[in-house]
Amino acid sequence: MTQPFLSIRNIRKTFGAVVAVHDVTVDIPKGEFLTFLGPSGSGKSTTLYAIAGFQDPSSGDVLLQGSSLLSVPSHKRNIGMVFQRYTLFPHLTVAENVAFPLRVRRRPDKEVKRKVDDMLALVRLEGFADRRPGALSGGQQQRVALARALAYDPPILLMDEPLSALDKKLREEIQAEIRRIHRETGVTILYVTHDQEEALHLSDRIALFKEGRIEQIGSGEDLYLRPATDFVAGFIGNSNFLPAECLETAHGSATIRLADGSVVSGVKANHSLSRGQKARLMVRPEAFRLTPGASCAELAVEFIDTAFFGERRRVVARTAAGQEIDIRPTSDAADGHGGIASRSRQVFFDPAAAFLFPA
Repeated sequence: MTQPFLSIRNIRKTFGAVVAVHDVTVDIPKGEFLTFLGPSGSGKSTTLYAIAGFQDPSSGDVLLQGSSLLSVPSHKRNIGMVFQRYTLFPHLTVAENVAFPLRVRRRPDKEVKRKVDDMLALVRLEGFADRRPGALSGGQQQRVALARALAYDPPILLMDEPLSALDKKLREEIQAEIRRIHRETGVTILYVTHDQEEALHLSDRIALFKEGRIEQIGSGEDLYLRPATDFVAGFIGNSNFLPAECLETAHGSATIRLADGSVVSGVKANHSLSRGQKARLMVRPEAFRLTPGASCAELAVEFIDTAFFGERRRVVARTAAGQEIDIRPTSDAADGHGGIASRSRQVFFDPAAAFLFPA
């Protein structure tokens, strides 16, 4: 069996009576971009800080190529770090900021000059070497911070919500730069964010945290198309949860009764559910159709509102049971059937694209 490059083993962190991280275990291969995603207070940053050496775990271990890092001081772990706040030295130039970790390591002047030039080229700031951080935009400062973190060729780069202080357009620009830099350098990146779109855009895999535990880990496609729990289904993407009753289950699929009395067969059910058990049916907004298809289930709704978003139209509808749901058919499909001109109508969905969870 191949030894993992970085291994987090049963990390647990308590603050008094509060358990911030519960026995988190994950293996990270060399060169992977792994994102810790989750709501505030879910334990993702605390786990990252245990890897960096900024916090000692209450129990567990962090191993790099099989060797424990716990006895190694943070400044000797040779791990790059980029924070939300750029933490640049305001009195130093851009070049001096990038050179700082090399100077601390007493690298030769010729090597320092070469690495600074290489790093500024990597982050596309070649003409900014003599400027000071105060003369740069937020996005440019974050690029300098990224160049400084990579200057001494760390095997691992940790990034703690590095883009949350930037506006949407700038965040998207820097995301593209981070993806490019990851491809060009092959550095192993562990990235923390609460922004699901950012995680989906950047990551090879995502570890979704909930209350100090990893709820599910996998590719963005895994978490979106194959959510293990209703929390994952609700956190990744947009979801509608319809109350239901389980009538029977067999071979990973279920037959259910919805609140309006309609019976739907062929729903994915990864959990053990008994006959008569209350459940929640998750249907993605884009899974709804305005026209029936083969094996589609139907749902009676009243259209309440609509908005145009280019390739899709968002429709807010109310079910016969009084629940508001989000429907996002393609715009041409919506327009081809009169938008919401007919306020009371049927919508359709493929049961195989829906998931059933215990209530």
